Formats: sequence, C-alpha cells, structure tokens
Amino acid sequence: MKTKRSHALLDEQDLSPEPESMQKYSNELRERIAKKAYELYEQRGRQPERHVEDWLKAEEIIRKEMNDNRS
Repeated sequence: MKTKRSHALLDEQDLSPEPESMQKYSNELRERIAKKAYELYEQRGRQPERHVEDWLKAEEIIRKEMNDNRS
C-alpha cells in the first residue's frame, strides 16, 4: 500500500513543468539556458505557446558556447 507521502512525490515528478532535457542540468546552467530562452522569446515578439521551442534553441546555443570555450 502506498503512503500519502510517496504518492505525492510521484505526482510531483509526473507533473514537472520542466522539459525533460532541463532536469539534467546544474542550477547555474539551467539559469543560463532560461535567460537565453527568454531572450529568444522577446526577440520573437513574445509570441505565446513556443516556450519548449525557445528552451531547446537556448539549450543548443549555450551548449555550443560551452564547447567553443573549451576549444
């Protein structure tokens, strides 16, 4: 039998608003990606319903920046 606490934890995990790719990053990196995603959102004229697209593009840009800095 599941306890209320374990059931609540499962519900939180199932309802996470973050894209799955976001969950693997440190807080610092997550913040950089979020800021870049917001910049992209503003550049597009704040069009709604494209937050996942903005996030994925921001993730790509930040990863490229990190790779370029390593070279």
